[in-house]
Amino acid sequence: MEHKTLIEVLNGLLTRYKERVPDVAGIIDAMIAEGVINNFEEIENDHVAFRTLGVPHLGIASLEKIFLAYGYEKKSPYHFSEKKLDAYWYAPPSPEFPRIFISELIVTALSERAQRLIHKYTDVITADPVDALDLNNGAAVDRFLHSPLWETPTVEDYTELMAESEYAAWTIYNRYYLNHFTISIHNLKEGYNNLEAFDRFLLKHGFKLNDAGGEIKTSSDGALLQSSTVAELVEATFAEGKRKVIAGSYVEFAERKVLPEFAGIPAAELNNTHRREGFEAGNADKIFESTFLSQTSKK
Repeated sequence: MEHKTLIEVLNGLLTRYKERVPDVAGIIDAMIAEGVINNFEEIENDHVAFRTLGVPHLGIASLEKIFLAYGYEKKSPYHFSEKKLDAYWYAPPSPEFPRIFISELIVTALSERAQRLIHKYTDVITADPVDALDLNNGAAVDRFLHSPLWETPTVEDYTELMAESEYAAWTIYNRYYLNHFTISIHNLKEGYNNLEAFDRFLLKHGFKLNDAGGEIKTSSDGALLQSSTVAELVEATFAEGKRKVIAGSYVEFAERKVLPEFAGIPAAELNNTHRREGFEAGNADKIFESTFLSQTSKK
């Protein structure tokens, strides 16, 4: 599978994501103004994340087919019992591409009422929609990732789902819209290349950070540090034209520390193979809350 198709798909995702998340432009502009970068293209995208629903013909098993076809390799599983989620991450076919993180709501773990609400929308899907896609056609895949697979929910159904699972409500409305992209901090210039310093920079410029579990979420080995903005609030149009302000997407920041066995390598010779790989369930658990009311109500 050609890398240029993957580039087209990723560019399509990021174009629409930047349009929907004003914080992206704000952060980039602030970075350029302070001389951290010259342009958006200099940013290394650590990973992008999708949310899915665990129902027949959808979920991880469906969406992952797109990225596996482009040479991604399925890696470690993660489970989030409190949020009723499963997830996997996928390693890119070559280092210039971001990792992919796909999570899935365990719909059967919800109440009967919430399950019925979700199936009310998703039961129209009677075959895996990815199977009908021409994965060599980047424009078609891009359109698919930004097209509704079911009817726009009613405000009432969205609100009822929110009360039980904010993840369910976000996904029933937003579908495959990019949940976040992630700026690699460790590759930025001196003074900005650790997460503590970068978070100070963000706060100075007026960005709100998700403080669930602390502003910096640190893996148990201390080698993966993550933080994120609080999701943008967007005015959403629901069924019958009703409107409601809801959580959209957010921006994440990751610092992957050099592994102990590579500590002696000069900074100029370091690359991603020398750094902490993968993800950490404890970190991701709190990053999910960037779209939750506990955080967005502070915006």
